[in-house]
Amino acid sequence: MVKKYIEGESKEARKLRKAREKALQELVDVDQELGLIDAHPHNPLVKSQNYILCIKHGTKYSADYVNILYNMVARHCTLDYTFVCLTDDSTNLNPNILTLPLPTGLSGWWCKPYMYSADLPLNGTVLYMDLDVVISNNIDKLFNWNINKWCTIRDFTRVMRPTWEKYNSSVIRFKTGELDFVWKDFINNSAKIQAKYHGDQDHLYAVTQSYPALTYPDNWIKSWKWEIRKSKQISRGERGFRKLTTIENVQPSSECSICVFHGDPNPEHCEDPWVKENWK
Repeated sequence: MVKKYIEGESKEARKLRKAREKALQELVDVDQELGLIDAHPHNPLVKSQNYILCIKHGTKYSADYVNILYNMVARHCTLDYTFVCLTDDSTNLNPNILTLPLPTGLSGWWCKPYMYSADLPLNGTVLYMDLDVVISNNIDKLFNWNINKWCTIRDFTRVMRPTWEKYNSSVIRFKTGELDFVWKDFINNSAKIQAKYHGDQDHLYAVTQSYPALTYPDNWIKSWKWEIRKSKQISRGERGFRKLTTIENVQPSSECSICVFHGDPNPEHCEDPWVKENWK
């Protein structure tokens, strides 16, 4: 800990000041837990925290997906954190989840840029996860790795093109306010951006070229259907409900913390035994 000295301050005065600062911080901690002080990040009394954040918008994913993600994090994270969901409908969510409203006019993956806004009433480090993931092992390292960088993962196109460097936005870690410029760029040019880019991760990659992410090691976060299973074959049918054509008794390695279910199938439609055992 760095000691703070004030020029001309006596040793006794310094002891009194430190005791006062300690007592004040203890009161602030209690008041923050009880919700008695404004939790806005610009309040200098609010202590920095770790957050697990997800987004639920519309009806694509039910409240079960949020609650199951909450359960998986509880099993696989030993750090102190607050679980946050940005949503337009908090019905049936676990009451221990902090819910924050999404702005109107956003939909699908274009809700994601809002999580970078400096106006969110959060202060600290955010670890964002999509709802269609299955946590497989401890995720503490996703908070603790290269803490002075913002991080995401290489898109799973890497399976076909090993040198692929563009992002996949299923898992992202950043400091609150750090990527506010991404949100501002989107909200100021939303129509143009949505027409130009296939999704939020392509926009994120383009707008952060002068402030690039550090990508997590590939073996920490993997595609379930492309990197863990052998067969990638999907059945025909309505998008969002298609299943894998075979059942495989496979599981991720101990280095893999998160399995991502991009596209189809969603975890609830996967019959692989390991997924059924761990997505709960």
